[in-house]
Amino acid sequence: MSDDVKTMLTGPFRRRDVLRAGAGAAATMIAARALSPSGVFAQEAGPETPKAKLGYIALTDAGPLFVAKEKGFFDKYGMTEVEISKQSSWGTTRDNIVLGSGGGGIDGAHILTPMPYLITSGAVTQSKAGTPMSILARLNVSGQCISVGQEYADLKLGVDSKPFKEALEKKKASGKDVKAAVTFPGGTHDLWMRYWLAAGGIDPNKDIQTIVVPPPQMVANMKVGTMDTFCVCEPWNEQLKNQKIGYTALTTGELWDKHPEKAFALRTDWVEANPKAAKALLMAIMEAQQWCEKMENKEELATICAKRNWIGAPVSDIVARMKGTFDYGAGKPVVENSPHIMHFWDDHASYPYRSHDLWFITEDMRWGYLPESTDAKVLIDKVNREDLWREAAKSLGVTDIPTSTSRGVEKMFDGKVFDPEKPGDYLASLQIKRMA
Repeated sequence: MSDDVKTMLTGPFRRRDVLRAGAGAAATMIAARALSPSGVFAQEAGPETPKAKLGYIALTDAGPLFVAKEKGFFDKYGMTEVEISKQSSWGTTRDNIVLGSGGGGIDGAHILTPMPYLITSGAVTQSKAGTPMSILARLNVSGQCISVGQEYADLKLGVDSKPFKEALEKKKASGKDVKAAVTFPGGTHDLWMRYWLAAGGIDPNKDIQTIVVPPPQMVANMKVGTMDTFCVCEPWNEQLKNQKIGYTALTTGELWDKHPEKAFALRTDWVEANPKAAKALLMAIMEAQQWCEKMENKEELATICAKRNWIGAPVSDIVARMKGTFDYGAGKPVVENSPHIMHFWDDHASYPYRSHDLWFITEDMRWGYLPESTDAKVLIDKVNREDLWREAAKSLGVTDIPTSTSRGVEKMFDGKVFDPEKPGDYLASLQIKRMA
């Protein structure tokens, strides 16, 4: 790895403890934002517009958007004409964000955390020019799974993918293809799958073919033998198991405890044109996240998610894992009260840590989705709006606010350590990667 790459990666968090709640947050806002309308909208009443068009994919971690709509939280903050629009794939989400609502697309979305960075940089947009986006909140931590086909039931696969490597080699030797399905190149599910495979010595670029399949199509494709494994959110892993087509190898919290997952993000130009409306949307979603977190609401949350106009899946495919009961299938032990249950609010699940965004950028560099020359600090400054989260939290009366924009050193299941102060060291420690 070049010295330039190390420099690009290590800049953002040398002052991680400078950012404090209240006045401290204002002290660290970059000058351009201090001068923008978004810096003063808390003092003004009423959103600029009651309208916003937000996209989502049929996954349970979009629950806060469903709840904000159904429980009237958007209305409560003056956003009375919010449209929540189902997207057929993450590629469609990207395309509609680039279009914007003025062009028949959307203003923002429930989205894979790396996507706003890939879209802003132009790495995944058709023109490569990029469409600037702003991450206002994280929607959840953990709650994704990696599933495998029933043909591997005897292996009872878990976090160790080494037994899978041998099985895949035997299958390839018989002349058959082996495939891993993810939901978007460089997105969270892609990165969890790649991390799991690589940790067991399986090179996702050489030893298995990685394909992109929209979340709602995962189960049907596994049924007809399109792939050997996939990574996605619920309810599709539970549905796969319930239909006895495959089983859950692991929930991704087992790879990285309380890992960041989806984000709530808007086009930056929409935020700048409608700063009070952006804050109103954020407050509604944060209040919905608090509602979703309460165990006494899980049954109702599962029922809301299951509705045809949202996910359109049986409640029985949603409710158990929503409440923390994981029947992995294939005769593996059932886990009650899983420590890896999806969190929407607890453990600072909603806070968009800059250190987590740095991990995603680092991994996207690892696999060649972002160039080695990417200046992570500059990109994070453009996209991450944790300052707006803090402002919304203050207005909501939230007192448990992180004192740092970094969650600190993160430890992966295989012993790898991600220190936000030294991401270059983490990248260098990874044996299997695509970058030079």
